[in-house]
Amino acid sequence: MKNLIAFITLGLVIFSQAHAQQAILISKDEVAAKVAENNNAIKISQQEFKEAQAAFSQTQAVFLPNITASHTGIVTTNPLMAFGSRLNQGILTQNDFNPNLLNNPDRVQNFATVVQVQQPLINVDGMFQRKAARASMEAISLKTQRTQEYLSFEVDNAYMQLQLAYKAVTVLEQALAAANANLNLAQNKLKQGYLQRADVLMVEVRVTDLRNQLQAAQSNVQNASNYLSFLMNDDGYVVYKPSDSLTVNNIVAKEVILSRTRSDIKAMQLATAAYEAANKADKMAFLPTLNAFGSYELYDNNIFQASASGYVVGAQLSWELFKGSRRIGQFQKSQATLEKSKLAYKQYVSQSQLELNKAQRMFTDAQNKLTLSELALSQSKESMRIRTNRFKQGLEKTTDLLNAETQYAQKQLEFYQTIFEINYAQAYIHYLTK
Repeated sequence: MKNLIAFITLGLVIFSQAHAQQAILISKDEVAAKVAENNNAIKISQQEFKEAQAAFSQTQAVFLPNITASHTGIVTTNPLMAFGSRLNQGILTQNDFNPNLLNNPDRVQNFATVVQVQQPLINVDGMFQRKAARASMEAISLKTQRTQEYLSFEVDNAYMQLQLAYKAVTVLEQALAAANANLNLAQNKLKQGYLQRADVLMVEVRVTDLRNQLQAAQSNVQNASNYLSFLMNDDGYVVYKPSDSLTVNNIVAKEVILSRTRSDIKAMQLATAAYEAANKADKMAFLPTLNAFGSYELYDNNIFQASASGYVVGAQLSWELFKGSRRIGQFQKSQATLEKSKLAYKQYVSQSQLELNKAQRMFTDAQNKLTLSELALSQSKESMRIRTNRFKQGLEKTTDLLNAETQYAQKQLEFYQTIFEINYAQAYIHYLTK
């Protein structure tokens, strides 16, 4: 049994060394730089902005002309079309007015090249649609910024998770080494008749439990490393090791308030402004529109020729007096969307304030907990030292020693967990007030 335990322990040591050799040292700044460059969420948000930018560019049609060119060829014996085609080609003669030829014309072919220009002059609803598109584009730009800010916070969180995972591995490795030393001591005492077999079995159970906890902690290291790889869009999924240890970040005292100019809150304001402009556009759709138009036309009886030409220039004031209930329904729909957006903004600001209040309490609680954790860690360490010495002298029960070991390991883990909570709360508050 002793040889088996030694073999397993040696295997764990070799595995830990190999694991450490494969780990790649990385700093938080390096992670942040790679995330900013490669993260898919940032790239997606950038493409969303380009979509909004393109949608805004489309609204330039409200004041830019629409130009088309066409070349059409026909063959006809239709009296009206035949006469008009010859008239456009400028080849009419006195004989063309012969009633027989007018009523029964010969086959006529006509080729027309037409360049048309339409220029909007007054299009009030289009102007408000353009205003809505601009506000929407600016809102998505701020959304992209907020995505970057969130990923910066997520880098802090993921990196601290990796630091905490390595601290857990270190604590459990130390606890396992101490447990193995106590196991050897217990086995020697068993041979000398100072302990019973049940006492040794309790120590062996403790060693096995620590091995399982250590394995889980090493898996957490891999999980935290994989999440960093995911954030950096790295398909290698290697094991990372933080270049700096988990310590309490410097606490910068400042007034903690929720800013209405925060990028995501400002984005919601702009989204509401976009809905408001869209609602006004639907309202202005009831007004008439004024457009200028013109065309230049070339005619011939041969393809791609131009023996005759002419032009048309004019302006059109159009007013759709009634379009069923479509425009009324569209206006009512956009009005409801606008009101929903206003309510969503109020709810989001309220929820953000709630999150900030919770984060502040989380930070205060973690600060208070840190002092108690330090004291409890110091006490449990001294208790384990005393009980270990007494156990070596045969003055301490095995169960008391195991309890002291367990408590010391737990207090170490709780201490580092508290440090993580303080740093996380600080990072979260910074994210909420940025």
